Amino acid sequence: MAGRLRGKTALITGASRGIGRAIADAYAAEGANLVLNARDATILAAVAREIAQTHGVAVHTAACDVTDREAVFAAVAKLKGLAIDVLVNNAGVHKARRFLDYTFEEFREVLETNVYGVLHITQAVLPGMIERKAGRVVNLASTAGKWGSRNQSAYNASKHAVVGLTRCLGLEMAAHNILVNAICPWVVDTDMAVGFIGEHAAVNGVSPEQMLEAFKGTVPIKRMIQPQEVAAVAVFLASEESSYVNGQTWAVDGGYTMI
Repeated sequence: MAGRLRGKTALITGASRGIGRAIADAYAAEGANLVLNARDATILAAVAREIAQTHGVAVHTAACDVTDREAVFAAVAKLKGLAIDVLVNNAGVHKARRFLDYTFEEFREVLETNVYGVLHITQAVLPGMIERKAGRVVNLASTAGKWGSRNQSAYNASKHAVVGLTRCLGLEMAAHNILVNAICPWVVDTDMAVGFIGEHAAVNGVSPEQMLEAFKGTVPIKRMIQPQEVAAVAVFLASEESSYVNGQTWAVDGGYTMI
């Protein structure tokens, strides 16, 4: 079924590594042209060259920090006549702390990236989709947006906000033929997860290896998710196969939220 996204252009935030990179590769393999966003322009350019060479699609870059509203709107404006058919809001950060140990600055940093970053770039991109009466928005939330968990209240609050925003935008944008959905993964095997596990280990006073085994013990499928498994759902939500899917939160969690 290769070619499901041929003729489409997708903008993916946080695209230089991890889940974002996996989605970029999966979209390119399905024929989509890409606009890749991340903060480091040098790393982003190298990723763009590699994807373009591998898949033979057009790959543009829009390096900026998604928390900088002016920079986000300027980056989208520089794309000029390039129509964005699919927006993937993937950029995010995580900080594990006991609630009373968070500083205000730490809590705010998580919300600014995970919530306001989504706000800024979605508001920059949606007018073009509304004008064309077509588009898809895929938000990367988390099982943390569907469930309570210890020692990461800032992250959970941010991902609950993304889930709520997804549902509200799904209602508002349906009249414009724009579908808005979210993916809610459990722990994905990326370099961000290494930091995630290390922080939780420190809070709990155990080794990272012990923390990882404890996390695996909470999910029926006793392993971490591979980024490509999340990317496969992102492809579905960007394709015509999901043409009647709107305002939904897709758990990719190995059954975690069932127990």
